Amino acid sequence: MITTPAPTRTDALRRELLETVAALQRRRADLVSEALIADYVALYWLEWNGGTLQLTQTGKNVCDQMRAEARLP
Repeated sequence: MITTPAPTRTDALRRELLETVAALQRRRADLVSEALIADYVALYWLEWNGGTLQLTQTGKNVCDQMRAEARLP
């Protein structure tokens, strides 16, 4: 019998990252919870820079992976 592992918090964060980035690009950080932002910062996917949140290189890579997965049939 093949079992799939239970989804982790990181899996949930990966699924929500593109939506979070879109909200930040629209300057709607109010749509993103503080806990979610804290998790992304802890994973080094987002960083504070001059009072604004920006994607780190790691965050950009995760976004690219998520976009690639979305294009798969």
